[in-house]
Amino acid sequence: MKGRISVLIILMIICAGCAEVLNLLQTSGSATLTEADVINGLKEALIAGAKNSATKLAAENGYYGDALIKIPLPDEAKTIVDNISKIPGGDKLVEDVILRINRAAEDAAKEAAPIFVNSVTSMSISEAFNILNGADNAATAYLRNTTYSQLYQLYKPKIQASTEKKIIGNISTKDSWNTLTSKWNSVANSIAGKIAGLKPVNTDLDDFLTSKALSGMFLKVEAEELKIRKEVSARVSPILQKVFGSLDSKTN
Repeated sequence: MKGRISVLIILMIICAGCAEVLNLLQTSGSATLTEADVINGLKEALIAGAKNSATKLAAENGYYGDALIKIPLPDEAKTIVDNISKIPGGDKLVEDVILRINRAAEDAAKEAAPIFVNSVTSMSISEAFNILNGADNAATAYLRNTTYSQLYQLYKPKIQASTEKKIIGNISTKDSWNTLTSKWNSVANSIAGKIAGLKPVNTDLDDFLTSKALSGMFLKVEAEELKIRKEVSARVSPILQKVFGSLDSKTN
């Protein structure tokens, strides 16, 4: 008997914050919100937002055609770009590399949705309430924390395959990058280089490009989240209208 009482007390403590939020929501809207409403509404919103983001990015030009998230070469690649641009057709070669990198990211985005869905279905009650009552990007922050590692493992091999593809003279983007940085670093690490204040370049090309691709993904997820929170037209189901409509009443 004591054991049961202890468990009940622990559960009451854990859900104290949830109950407070629920009470606020129930008193602020005309319809009564249950705990199940909140949980189901949040999960539906996260899954819908994540799937929409992945679908948009997986389409042709999802990355490449969006100036906000188009994946560039690192700043340290400027020397490569400048030199290749001097030869006939060089500009096109550079743009082809950037295109291929972005196409690899678009390909990876096709497989991102199940990773997001798995994260959402594992969400706890307290996490759902924290998201609902949190900042406008609280859901995005949750997804970033719970999916980043898996998404990184999904994206990086595809990005890597793109950078290792031979483009000119049997040399790949990765080969050119490694040649450039190794030569630069030998100068930067020399006595003369140190006196001149030169800094060695230690950028991992595939890591840089993968990180950029994921930053673009979560930027789109955040935009989807903001739509659902702020735009009534984005709440395409009754449960979304009920849950997020209660927040509208709360903030007015």
